[in-house]
Amino acid sequence: MRLKTWGEILALGGAYLAEKGVPDATTAAELLAARLLKCGRGFLHPHLAEAPEERHVEAMRRGMARLVKGEPVQYVLGEWDFRSLTLKCDARALIPRPETEELVTRALKFLRARPASPPPLVVDVGTGSGCILLSLAKEFAGDAAFLGIDISPQAVALARENAARCGLDGRVEFAVADGLDDFDEPETVDLLVSNPPYIPTPECATLDPRIRDFEPMNALDGGPQGLDFYERLVGDALNVLRPGGGVFFEIGDGQGEALRKLFFDAGFDSISIEKDYAGHDRYASAVRPAGQ
Repeated sequence: MRLKTWGEILALGGAYLAEKGVPDATTAAELLAARLLKCGRGFLHPHLAEAPEERHVEAMRRGMARLVKGEPVQYVLGEWDFRSLTLKCDARALIPRPETEELVTRALKFLRARPASPPPLVVDVGTGSGCILLSLAKEFAGDAAFLGIDISPQAVALARENAARCGLDGRVEFAVADGLDDFDEPETVDLLVSNPPYIPTPECATLDPRIRDFEPMNALDGGPQGLDFYERLVGDALNVLRPGGGVFFEIGDGQGEALRKLFFDAGFDSISIEKDYAGHDRYASAVRPAGQ
């Protein structure tokens, strides 16, 4: 029997995945093929008339079987792009998402406006895959120290692997810790950034199964109102930030006013709640007053 071409395999694979209810089935099949061929998805065309190696056919079958079981395509691929980085991606941490890329943009703008001396200290709480901290370290040209904290040893291990993968392991540090509980250096942080768990507990059971059943729940569940992490961290942030230092959070839709009140009650200035491209509350930031 003639071995099918890549073009035929992609057509059959895309149709099969669509029949099984896999979202964006054609794209998922193309991403699997591009990973095997070590090329970008946009560069598949020259390969479409070629006959794949049998090992690639078997790998496509294994990958599609995982997708049909509901596993996110990012975990099946084992890597995912985030800003200028390609990061290892697996179930030890949340999948890096485009909304979080915009959090980095906002934090980076603030960091670049900080005084160069002493070198700023950046702390990422709940670092997960390390995507936020590594992007900041990659894109900030000045001298700075970068520390990522996560309660999960597995997530910290993944972040360290990503740092080495991106050639940033000499520029960043990671530590296993529960929030800022073990951070005993007041008024030393210039930028505190976090994409914490913010989904209200009752909503966790209603999440898409591809999220609920595969991504780590401790990085999703933010307590009854989704605000537990923020309520705990805002007060700690005021203690660790230098005067004029800033805090940048990713937040859930509808949580903007609650975050504004938390910042205001704690004594922060320059409080800002911004929406994402879909018009949902997504980013909250504030600055410790210079005279406080």
